[in-house]
Amino acid sequence: MKIKNRESKPARIEMLPLIDIVFLLLVFFIYAMLSMAVHRGMELDLPESTQAEISKETPLSISIQKGQTGPKIFLGKQAVPISKLGEELSAANESPKAPQVLIFAERNLPYQQLYIVLDELHKNSINNISLQASSQ
Repeated sequence: MKIKNRESKPARIEMLPLIDIVFLLLVFFIYAMLSMAVHRGMELDLPESTQAEISKETPLSISIQKGQTGPKIFLGKQAVPISKLGEELSAANESPKAPQVLIFAERNLPYQQLYIVLDELHKNSINNISLQASSQ
């Protein structure tokens, strides 16, 4: 009895599992990069925003906490009185490129205390200002 050889189909690589793996790797690297973001200011309870971004430059960070008599201001992690904030900002503004300023203000900070700092920034001709928020 003669047995017929069936035609064997060529081996093929399924693409759907490979696409799934590529997307999983992409998501993994995105989360890994987001977790490496460095916060150079004080730990504050920030408001939430769906449009919050992470900057790639090394900007000047100002943290503002609510105080009884006025805002508590931190330049980086160093406490700065409001009277000396202008001097510190003018020293930072001497570089040829205008500094980028990130403002980390507490969620329950009154507007007036925030505007005290914004006025000091405006007096020192610093216009590249970004109010920071935590992502949801």
